[in-house]
Amino acid sequence: MVSVQEKNKQIVRRYLKEFVEGQNDAVHWEVVAPDFIERVGGTKGPEVPFDFITKVIRTAFPDTKVVIHDMIAEGDKVVVYKHYEGTHKGEFMGIPPSGKRMSFAVIEIITLRDGKYVEHFAVSDVDGLKRQLQPD
Repeated sequence: MVSVQEKNKQIVRRYLKEFVEGQNDAVHWEVVAPDFIERVGGTKGPEVPFDFITKVIRTAFPDTKVVIHDMIAEGDKVVVYKHYEGTHKGEFMGIPPSGKRMSFAVIEIITLRDGKYVEHFAVSDVDGLKRQLQPD
């Protein structure tokens, strides 16, 4: 029998690989709860992470890959250490497309309830990413 923690890790892995990397939008709406809370910025609703991935990440880095280095689950939380990798083909935070390859680290904590994302918190190396995209 698979534990709740293992099931939660499978859900997070699926979300990252099928929605973020694979661009299967249906996975997002299946996995993220209507009462979802984004702790970075304190925003609410499932459209928050959807818009970030589809309008910010996909626009700037349409070939985004997610490299999962580690996942730890305890109780209803999953902690993920990962890197996003891709090519800068669209504007990102005011930086015009450079064609450069990028890679930036993210550590996130996802709380799941009944197999759905209900809360998310992340720390990412946005400053390091911006430095990678600057003109030489």
